[in-house]
Amino acid sequence: MAISYQRLTENELDTFIEMRINQLREEGAKEDIDLRPALYDYYQRHMADGTFVSWLAVYDGKIIGTSGMSFVEKPPYFGCPSGKIGLLSSMFTDKAYRRRGIAKELLSRVVEEAKEYGCGAVQITASDMGVKLYTDFGFVKNGNFMQWNCR
Repeated sequence: MAISYQRLTENELDTFIEMRINQLREEGAKEDIDLRPALYDYYQRHMADGTFVSWLAVYDGKIIGTSGMSFVEKPPYFGCPSGKIGLLSSMFTDKAYRRRGIAKELLSRVVEEAKEYGCGAVQITASDMGVKLYTDFGFVKNGNFMQWNCR
């Protein structure tokens, strides 16, 4: 099975967004709005300014795996003196192709992008299914993560 890896371009954006929505559904998200317009707007803007990158796994012309890295900057802190942080998202592999090293390869590629951008840290809110992948890669859990929703 020859899987190729390529950077996301606008040509694949519709498929990428559908896979992102499928990922959110699989993770149990409540689908109470049509997220497509907001996702399209976000990816289009941040791909254009270089603050979002994605690698795709492609087999036989079909996208079978996705990854994403958003770059943000916070005031520097001891754990990240550059203040530049990569926010990992959209890590998803089609069910038929899981357990073949695809997610690990995609993760390696977007983490390399974060290093090249100058990030001092990469963060993710991992699904239960993804925890093993991330801990095996070297991610460390931070039990203090909290979120407040503005709506």
